[in-house]
Amino acid sequence: MAEASYDPSNIFAKILRGEIPSHRVYEDDAVVAFMDVMPQGLGHTLVVPKAQSRNLLDADPSTLGPLFTVVKQVALAVKKAFGADGVTVLQFNEPASGQTVYHLHVHVIPRFEGIALKPHTGQMEKPEVLAENAAKIRAVLNG
Repeated sequence: MAEASYDPSNIFAKILRGEIPSHRVYEDDAVVAFMDVMPQGLGHTLVVPKAQSRNLLDADPSTLGPLFTVVKQVALAVKKAFGADGVTVLQFNEPASGQTVYHLHVHVIPRFEGIALKPHTGQMEKPEVLAENAAKIRAVLNG
């Protein structure tokens, strides 16, 4: 089966271009981190490279260093911001893995003992909750 090509109309590409609003917690020349609008847990954040790639399998290797450097920074920040016991870091590749948005992205989710992740139901979080959570993460990232 042939690999599909990158579709610049995907939702994360639109967020990166500012066509769709997001609650950003971090941005540099290569990477953006923002709140997941359908969080599976408190503080669920997405880390997305600005470079175009469907997923890890077709990403230029030069994209990965900056991406995962920010993933680590965000993981440390969300753990501290929410007083989490741990952090789950997830990354999906192609439909069989559960990937639904075809722009490389990494989920960073603070975790708490005894609390399971919420199912991905498509239920959107209230914008004011996302804004409050983003502010908590930015406060930690900005020292």
